[in-house]
Amino acid sequence: MTKPKKSQLMKPATAALKLDIYLPATPQEFQDGMVSREDLDELQRNPPQWLADLRREGPHPRNVVAARLRISNSGLARAGITEALTTAQIADLAANPPEWLVQERATHAETLREQRRLEERKQDGTDKVTVPAKPAKAAKPARRQSPSSRGGRSPRR
Repeated sequence: MTKPKKSQLMKPATAALKLDIYLPATPQEFQDGMVSREDLDELQRNPPQWLADLRREGPHPRNVVAARLRISNSGLARAGITEALTTAQIADLAANPPEWLVQERATHAETLREQRRLEERKQDGTDKVTVPAKPAKAAKPARRQSPSSRGGRSPRR
């Protein structure tokens, strides 16, 4: 006889990460309880009103803010944005992009282009990238060991 399968539980932070929501903005009962896989699946299939509002209006976690601004998470950090942003704040930044946002978008776009180029090379089989060899280190001269450091026995004559 087999035991009934126990539902796998996760912390609220893990569930919020999987739902792409900002945990401190969720209801207290979500933050305090554990979330089962079945509960998570149900939240994704049929989101309650609080989840739909949170996804639509925010505040949003860093990965969502970065994706909506079309920059990397590192770009957000370089710009000094550490707090969660609402949809309105993101829209305002996108409508009137400051210089740092323009620069980060260019950097992010270039990085993505390079990743695609390398992936295409890998797919084509032309990824035979030759990396210049590092110059060999000069060999250190071998140290002569005294008879006493070789095990305490002196050589026989």
